[in-house]
Amino acid sequence: MFYREAGDFKTSYTQDSQTFPIRFDRFRYYAVLAVALAVIPFVIDDYWASALIVPFLIYAIAAIGLNILVGYCGQLSLGTGGFMAVGAYACYKLMTAFPDINIVLHIVGAGLVTAAVGVMFGLPSLRIKGFYLAVATLAAQFFLVWLFNKVPWFYNYSASGQISAPERTVAGIPVTGPNTEAWAQYLICLVFVVVLAWAARNLTRGTVGRSWMAIRDMDIAAEIIGVNPLKAKLTAFAVSSFYIGIAGALFFAVYLGAVEVGEAFGIQKSFLILFMIIIGGLGSIFGSFAGAAFLVLLPVLLKNVLVGGLGWPTDLAAHLELMIVGALIIVFLIAEPHGLAQLWRTGKEKLRLWPFPH
Repeated sequence: MFYREAGDFKTSYTQDSQTFPIRFDRFRYYAVLAVALAVIPFVIDDYWASALIVPFLIYAIAAIGLNILVGYCGQLSLGTGGFMAVGAYACYKLMTAFPDINIVLHIVGAGLVTAAVGVMFGLPSLRIKGFYLAVATLAAQFFLVWLFNKVPWFYNYSASGQISAPERTVAGIPVTGPNTEAWAQYLICLVFVVVLAWAARNLTRGTVGRSWMAIRDMDIAAEIIGVNPLKAKLTAFAVSSFYIGIAGALFFAVYLGAVEVGEAFGIQKSFLILFMIIIGGLGSIFGSFAGAAFLVLLPVLLKNVLVGGLGWPTDLAAHLELMIVGALIIVFLIAEPHGLAQLWRTGKEKLRLWPFPH
């Protein structure tokens, strides 16, 4: 078979510690990146952008962020929707307060604001963990949604309580507002996904990532061997919230254009992204992409097959979607706790050893 390590020798520590040490994995990554950059922008249309590709990219960023906190550091969080709302509203305030600054800097600034808020709500993790930490982050979810609803300053005293993204450009090309083309939306989201996924991959394989995993596996033992739990947990909350804040800013400014906090960033959003990393695989960057792709594709597939093809009522198809997602979560938690990422790893191992038995 073509997927082999035989003959793929390393002659230095740098080569051995590459992100993709197997040559086939590197070629596959470059091929996917080439298609994403050189093919999709020329064939994408409004339907594919709004229904599948752009939400997949944004949810992938949020899933990576939550996976850093839950999968790599072991700190359970149910406040993802609230932190996405922080990113969205921070981006809106920056866009309206500093209209001459590039939108990319506004999005990064929104991520930094969300990181600061995430650290603040991550302080209880120094004393509590597990179910109690989940309840604390759930309280953060409800508090943040209430705050953005009740304080008019956040939505610039708009009568509707809604925030709308003004038109902004990158290199003269609109990326927010009603005149934005589908390929422009796609490209700005793709750039953020590539940069953030590359950073997360390297971060989780370095000293910081190893300290997170030590805290996840056994925090007392990690502290004994020299890992600082204060630093490890708060950096996990900061990095995770930074990613989630950028996802919230992109979700508001680039994808939707106008949001109302209760509808766009409610508790359902927190559970949706948590389900993504459970199905995709905890502690895996690839699993974040796999879970996001699965839960973005599933509703579209069911809608086209059941509603469009078989003529089912829309509400029945929506209820069936919830039943399928719930059943899949139960199946994965029992049969394969590491999700789709582990199935992918198992398939690659079988390819490496085929035709010999495992």
